[in-house]
This record gives sequence, structure tokens and C-alpha cells, in this order.
Amino acid sequence: MANAAYQICSFNDLNGWAADNHRAALDVFCKTTDRITDPWWQAACHLAPTSTDPRGFFELYFRPVMITDGAPMLFTGYYEPEIVGARVPDDRFRYPVHAVPPDLPTGATRRQIAEDDLAKGHEIAWLADPVDAFFLQVQGSGRIRLPDGSVLRLGFAAKNGLPYTSVGKELVARGVVSPDRVSAAFIRDWVSQNPVAGRNLLWMNESYVFFRELTHLADDDGPVGAMKRAVTAGRTIAVDPDHVPLGAPVWIEKDAPDPITRLMVAQDTGSAIKGAQRADIFFGTGDAAGAIAGGVKHGGRMIVLLPIAVADRMVAGVI
Repeated sequence: MANAAYQICSFNDLNGWAADNHRAALDVFCKTTDRITDPWWQAACHLAPTSTDPRGFFELYFRPVMITDGAPMLFTGYYEPEIVGARVPDDRFRYPVHAVPPDLPTGATRRQIAEDDLAKGHEIAWLADPVDAFFLQVQGSGRIRLPDGSVLRLGFAAKNGLPYTSVGKELVARGVVSPDRVSAAFIRDWVSQNPVAGRNLLWMNESYVFFRELTHLADDDGPVGAMKRAVTAGRTIAVDPDHVPLGAPVWIEKDAPDPITRLMVAQDTGSAIKGAQRADIFFGTGDAAGAIAGGVKHGGRMIVLLPIAVADRMVAGVI
């Protein structure tokens, strides 16, 4: 990992460690242990489901390691939107959600996909608001409530390969809104009030996400993360896998307001999640979770729990 520094810490260095619910963290960790293939992790992964002392398990088999790359810690939040939609278009539901088209031209932008109908014939569902369709892609998963009351679960399938651009940062750069006031709600209102400029704003993010229908999830399951398992509200974070191994327990200390000190599990990734001290906290499903997630842009620190042999080799520069 280029430009990264590693410091082994003590569990006594983790603020609030003793007060956490280690059983809840261990249960979430166990959901994805079978997806960790690194042989140096196998002993801990094998023993995790049988542990009767969760805190003792983490303290016995892991070492806390602070991984830094010179950039300050940034916590953000994400959620699973729940949106009203339909299987077929009509006067209300006009904005498509697409499955992966097999013949999509390489490098096709969001604007080209929309204007040239490059994904035509691969619609999964239709939504009433273009911003709903846009933020569904930003979040990478969602629930579509259909007219008959049933719910369609959608998960990430693929991207068009172009980089993600924050439209919120663009509005701040234009002087439309101050950094402390920009939010998903503000973007939605601005696009609604400025339909032509709003469409062009959304097109600035050339990245486009395609979805697949998920039929195997229970109602209380979260969306499927990068490790092909349902993520857990309040215990799953998205990380940069170039710095943090997927599946690793991660201690987070998010600054105020609403500070969080908790053992999470790195089970997801995101286009905007880059860096050693960068994490996106999964807050759950629906508008309430979205309101919380959209307000998170805080500092703090996170410390990765690594198997002892992995931590020692990493600090020694072997890996």
C-alpha cells in the first residue's frame, strides 16, 4: 500500500472499547468470514462462530492497527432508499432504472446513456423523479415499492467505468449553496426548481450504475454489499480495499455531533470512498436512515483490527 503508514495500538487506546456490544460486532463479522480467502485470516475466521467471549475473541486474535496516508479522517453515511415506482412506464413513472445492457459502448457517459437510449430495452423499473433515479445509483441499492404494494429489491450489478463526480461539491463550487447546507434534500429541491440546469447538473456525474433484481433477501436484510452478503445497519462500513481488507473488524471513533464509538465491519466499498482514513457508515433503509446518513460529514479516526500475524507483517513492510 503506497504512501501508507502503520502503527500498532493497544485495545486500551480505543476510546469506549469496553462499553461496546462486542457480541453484535462478532455476529456481523461472522456473516462474511467465509468470503475472506487470505490464509493468514483463517484461524480467526474459523474460531469466530464458536466464541462465547466476543470481546476476549477480538483481543486474543487481533491487534488494532492505525493505517494512515496523510489525509484527515472523513466519515460519511449511506443508506438503502425506498422509492415508489412501477414495472412499466406511464405519465407518472418516466425515469428508468436499468439492468446491464450487453452491448453498451465503452466509455458511454450518463448523458449519452440517457440521450441516445443506450440501455433501452433493459429497464427493470421506472421512477417518478429523476433525482430518485440518480440517488439510487449513488447509494448502489434500493427498494422500489410497486403499485400493488409489493417491494422490488435492487442491488448493484455494474458501472459504466467512468469516475464519480459529486454534484453537491459542484453546487458549492458555483456558490449556489454553502458547504454546511448542501445535502440530498437541497439537491432534490434545486433540480426540481431548475429542471434544465438540474438535468445538466446530474449529467456532470458521468458515472452510471446498473442494477440487478434481488429475490433472495428477507425483508429485514440490508442490501448486498461488496462481499456478496447483506450489510447491517450501524455495524457495516464501506472502505477503500486498497488500504483496509474487506471483512476486517474496524474500530471507529466518529466526532460530534452524534459521536459514534463502535466496532464495525468493513463489508462494502464505494466509488467515493478512497483513502486509509475514509469510511461510509451504513445507517439502514428508508427516509429516516437517509436523513441521518445525508448529514454525516465528520472527522475522527478509525483503527483496523488485523490478525496478529497480519499486523506484524504489515508493520514490518512484508505486505
